[in-house]
Amino acid sequence: MNREMRGASGGRRGAVNWRAIAMMMGLACCVLLVAAFMKWRTESLQKKRAANPRRERVGRLTLWFDEYPDDGYEAWQATGPHSNLRKQDYADPQTCRKCHKKNYDAWHEHPHRKMNLLASADTVVGDFSGDASIRYRGGTATFATGEDGFQMTLSRGETTRVYGVDETIGSRFFQYYVGSLVKGPEPEAHPMYQARFVLPFGYWLDEEQWVPVVHVSEEVADDLRGDPFEVAADAQDGKDFYSYNRHCANCHSTFALGDLMLRAFPRMGRYSPHSIHFSMSGFIADAHPEIWPAGKRSFDLSQDQMTSIMGQVTQWTASEHGVSMGVSCGACHLGVKEHAEGRMKKPPFFPNSPHLFVEYADEEKKKNIGFGRTYRTINSICARCHTGKRPEFGAGMSTWNSVEFTDAFRGACFQEATCVHCHEPHKPIGKTWTRTPAQDDAMCIQCHKRFVDDRLLVAHTHHKVGSSGSRCMDCHMPRLNEGLQDIVRTHLIYNPTNADMIESNEPNACNLCHTDKPIDWTVKYLGEWYGAEFNEKSIDFSYKPREQPVAVGWLKHHREAVRLVGADCLIRSGAKWALEDLVGALDDDFMLNRQFARRGIEKLVGRSLDSTGYRFYMTRPERKGSLKRIRGEWLKAGPPPATSEAGGGE
Repeated sequence: MNREMRGASGGRRGAVNWRAIAMMMGLACCVLLVAAFMKWRTESLQKKRAANPRRERVGRLTLWFDEYPDDGYEAWQATGPHSNLRKQDYADPQTCRKCHKKNYDAWHEHPHRKMNLLASADTVVGDFSGDASIRYRGGTATFATGEDGFQMTLSRGETTRVYGVDETIGSRFFQYYVGSLVKGPEPEAHPMYQARFVLPFGYWLDEEQWVPVVHVSEEVADDLRGDPFEVAADAQDGKDFYSYNRHCANCHSTFALGDLMLRAFPRMGRYSPHSIHFSMSGFIADAHPEIWPAGKRSFDLSQDQMTSIMGQVTQWTASEHGVSMGVSCGACHLGVKEHAEGRMKKPPFFPNSPHLFVEYADEEKKKNIGFGRTYRTINSICARCHTGKRPEFGAGMSTWNSVEFTDAFRGACFQEATCVHCHEPHKPIGKTWTRTPAQDDAMCIQCHKRFVDDRLLVAHTHHKVGSSGSRCMDCHMPRLNEGLQDIVRTHLIYNPTNADMIESNEPNACNLCHTDKPIDWTVKYLGEWYGAEFNEKSIDFSYKPREQPVAVGWLKHHREAVRLVGADCLIRSGAKWALEDLVGALDDDFMLNRQFARRGIEKLVGRSLDSTGYRFYMTRPERKGSLKRIRGEWLKAGPPPATSEAGGGE
C-alpha cells in the first residue's frame, strides 16, 4: 500500500517536472520571439528614420535629432574636426588678458560683462540697506540684506512674501534681480519656490530709487499689468512669471554656442550667415555624455526621450552650465582654448564642429566658404542676441530696444555694412552716445562718398550744412526707439518719405524737429523736394485737426509708442509752449510713458515733481491730486517759438 502510494506520488512528481520544462521552453520561445520582434522593429524604425530622419529647420539652420542620412553630402562642407562649440573648448576671459590687455580692460568695464552676475556685495548696486521701500498698488516692497543674502519682501494686508535674490541683471541704467520665492503662504510644492524669475521691482540707478520692472514681457496698460502682490495658486511659466533660465539667460550670459544652438535654435537659424546642418544627437553625445543614454543611438530613442534631453538643456543655468555669467569673450569669439594655449595661431570666427556642416547650392560657392572675419559672420555674432520680435511702427522698425540687428537687417545698408562699422565691440558706449554728429556723418559717407561735396549734400537735404536737417541719422535713423530711459535712434535705415509712417500719423523725421508744424507743411515740402506723394484720404483721416502741430497730435495717438515719441520730441526741442499738452502725458494709461514724461518734463522746466507728491507708478486715483497741484500751482506755458522755416532747422 505504502509502496503503491509512493509510486503514485513519484509519478505525479515526474509529470509536474515535464510540465515545468514545457512552460520554460514556451517562455523561452516567447522571449526569443519578442527579442526578434524588437530587433525587427528597431531595424525597421532605423530604416524608416534613416529615410526620413527627425529634424527641424528654421531659417538657415537645420537641427537633426536623428543621424545624418547616408548620402546627400555632396553640397555639404565639413567644419570639423576642430571644435569651438563645446563648453570645454572655451577659454577663461582672464587668459585673453595676457595678450589682449587693451580689449580685455575695455570689455571689463562694458555693460556686457555685467549683464548677468551672481548676487554679491560686489555686484549688487540697489539699496538693500533695509531703509528703502516702495508703495505700489496698496502694498509695500522692502529691500534688506540678512544672513540669507539679499531679500525682497512684498507685503499687502495680512499677506507677506519673501523673495531671495540670486542674480543681478544690468548695471548701466537699471539693475533688475533674479530670484525665487523663499517664504510665503503658498505650499512648498508651489513652482515659484523652485523657478528663478525676474523679481517685480528694480533699482533705477540715476534716480536712486526702486521702481516696478518693465519689459519683462510686452508692456500693457495699467489695468492689464500683473499685480506683484498676487500669486496664482497654479502659477505657470509665461503667465505668472518668466523663467529666467529659459527666456533670458541665453543672451544675458555666455553659453557655449553648441548649447545655445539647442536652447535657442530658431534665433540661431534666422540670422545664420550660411545654410548649416547641426546634429543634436552627435553633439550631445560628444559634449554632454552625462545626459545621453549610454550605448544608445538616436534611432533608439523615442520622441519623449529626445524631448526630455532637450528640456534639460533648456533649463540649464548659466552659473552651473554656462561658459561665464554675463557676456564674455567667448560669446563672440567662440571657443578659443587651443588658441589661448598656443596650439592655434588664429581662431575662426565661424562655428566649427564635427557635428556641423555648411550647405551650398553649387560647388563654386562651396569652395569659397569663408570661415573668417566676413561681414556675414560678424553680423551673425551680434544677431545671436540683438534680434527678436517687437511691436513695430508702420515702416517696420521696432518700437522698443534690444533687437537692433533685426531692424538694421531690414534696411538696404546691411547687405554690406556691419555692426562694428559704427560700434567698437569692446569699448562701452556709456549712458549717452559720445560721437559728434560730424563723426556720425563720416560713418555714412564711407559708402555714400558723393556727399563729401557740400553742394550735393545741400541739394539732397535742403538744409544748411551742419544743421540738424543736414545730418544723415536725424533723417534716416531718427529717435523712434524706446531705450531704457531715453528715446534712442532706430537701427532701421529708411527713407523719411515713407508713406506708411506719414499716412498713419506715426512719427516722421521732419516733425520730430519741426514740432510746431502741421502735416500740410510737411507733405508740401516732401512733395516739392523729393516728389513724394501721399494718399489724401489717409492723411485727412489720420490727422484731426489737420492744422494742429503734428507732434501735439502724437500725444493723443491711439498707440502708446507714438505718444511716447511725441512727448520726447517736444521735450527734446524745448517746446515749453506745449507744456500743458505734455502734462497730460503724466496721466497716460501706460506706466512706462508716465515714467519717461516725468523725467523729460523735469528737464524741460528745470524743476522736480517730487514736491507735488507725483510718482509715475501711482494708480490713476492716487495721482489725481498730484496732477491737480501740477496744473494749478506751477504749470505755466511759455509763448510759442518763432516760426521755423524749412531748410533752416537746427
